Amino acid sequence: MTNDRFPSDFFVRQDMSDDSFFYSAPRKVVHIDENAIDALGSVYQDLLPVGGVYLDLMSSWRSHYPEGLKPTQVVGLGMNAEEMADNAQLDTYVVHNLNQRANLPYENNLFDAVTCAVSVQYLTDPVPVFAEVNRVLKPNGVFVVAFSNRCFPTKAVEIWLATNDEQHIALVGQYFQLSSNWAELTAQKTNTDDGYPREANPLYVVWARKAG
Repeated sequence: MTNDRFPSDFFVRQDMSDDSFFYSAPRKVVHIDENAIDALGSVYQDLLPVGGVYLDLMSSWRSHYPEGLKPTQVVGLGMNAEEMADNAQLDTYVVHNLNQRANLPYENNLFDAVTCAVSVQYLTDPVPVFAEVNRVLKPNGVFVVAFSNRCFPTKAVEIWLATNDEQHIALVGQYFQLSSNWAELTAQKTNTDDGYPREANPLYVVWARKAG
């Protein structure tokens, strides 16, 4: 679906090998600094419903949900089982490559919130994935996509590497607009003002709600 709406070369990558090879070894490191992690937690605190059922999309060994949210259940979907097994916030998880199968292995209207942290730049066909997220969300459920200025460049898609942070915000907004029935599309820059150290990682967040 995506490549019908964007030039075909937008989603090529330097490393076009099967993602399962790249993600076969666990990488138990955080990909943004503590300032950005704190900012992400604040965003989640504001947007995610307390006691809800969450899907952590493209999950890893940390989900960064604040303790006060007390979700009923957190489901992880990612590429490395060992990483997700070490994530104390996940109640269950599944290994699933979204670049091979955009279809999510969940029923309709299941989740109150879906999050995708610092990973959207690796999707080679993002519009169908965003459509699937819409399907599995409950009406008015929120999809929160967060990213910074860091990535694995060999696995990030060409359009991401060729554009700047402001353009990344617009690009993710297009994924929402082209994919399904979303409402309240919003973008926010956090952790980018003079109150943070100059070397701090910026955090950009784009979110929308499934239209009721």
